[in-house]
Amino acid sequence: MPELSTVRAFLEEHHHRLVERAVEFVHHDLRPLGEADSDDAARRQAREVLARLGDGGWLQPIADRDLRACGLLRETLAEVSPLADAVFALQALGSMPLLLAASDSVRETWLPRILRGEVMTAFAMTEEEAGSDVARLTSTAVRDGDGYVLSGEKSFISNAGLADLYTVFAVTDPEAGKRRLSCFLVSADTAGFEFVAPQVLSAPHPLGRIAFHGCRVGREMRLGAEGDGLKVGLGTLDRLRATVGAAACGMAQRALDEALDHALTRSVGDGTVLGDYQLIREKLARSATELAAARLLVYRALWERDLGAERTTVEAAMAKSFATEAAQRIVDDAIQVLGGRGCLAQHPVDRLYRAVRALRIYEGTTEIQHLILAGHLLAARRRRLDEEAG
Repeated sequence: MPELSTVRAFLEEHHHRLVERAVEFVHHDLRPLGEADSDDAARRQAREVLARLGDGGWLQPIADRDLRACGLLRETLAEVSPLADAVFALQALGSMPLLLAASDSVRETWLPRILRGEVMTAFAMTEEEAGSDVARLTSTAVRDGDGYVLSGEKSFISNAGLADLYTVFAVTDPEAGKRRLSCFLVSADTAGFEFVAPQVLSAPHPLGRIAFHGCRVGREMRLGAEGDGLKVGLGTLDRLRATVGAAACGMAQRALDEALDHALTRSVGDGTVLGDYQLIREKLARSATELAAARLLVYRALWERDLGAERTTVEAAMAKSFATEAAQRIVDDAIQVLGGRGCLAQHPVDRLYRAVRALRIYEGTTEIQHLILAGHLLAARRRRLDEEAG
């Protein structure tokens, strides 16, 4: 369960009630599903998890744009099931562009079914040769009468082959600089759409390659104006990036709890337990401190956005980079405390070790977050110096 006392200054009363209900839901509805142990099992389970999230109304905070609620749900889900967290997160990531830029008619057609868990979404931006650098995207969308024809291939797409609706970013004008990209909704049953192949991760998670072979969509499926793709994409990430840090906190909390339990119960003779050793205590203390700091950064960023901040780029970058890196260290230290047990394939901490690693990469790597932060810091300092000189 998320440790809310650390971040209570950033939460409302309804957030506390939400967590209480979410903990009960996770333990009664999701924990019995167990942990998927293969890509095929993860794909089957993802659909079941989405249905249960939809039936319980757990996707509504996405539409409400209550980002603190989204963060709390991600933290609660990730603590028990990284796959369930991914299902929730991807539903948010795939539908946020629709919330930001779709017409009323398109939103009314798709959003209710998305929130009920009947339609699974995906966010299709990444390409094989264009990871962090969106300027290298090569998929195209060419005007054709009252619509567009999409061509190209996307890689490392979560929910590939599972999703019913893809948010796709493609080049509409190669010479338009920051306005070279546009954003489209593409239904999985559109002629010319292909699920190419799965890309299997070490932690079970639906991922794969998709392709567009002359895939025609109507103009109404374009989100925003032509050339708004980068704006829509970055706007989505700016809102949701800090919730990745929330998921990291959930995984870190589970790892720390496992380490604490082991430290209290592992006998080392003469009435002594592992937790009596100073080096073990140092790891536990450092982990708890880093986790508290991570939570403060995460919920501060989400609080700023919920209270109406136009942009939280800096706050979100700090939250994601610090929380995901801290979670990796906390999980690794938990394995050290557990010893050989922590390396067993079915141990919760070993599963967390595999799951937490991807958080430092998707939705902008740690290095990209640091570049964002440094860029803002240098620009702000330059303005200050110019003002003082002027």
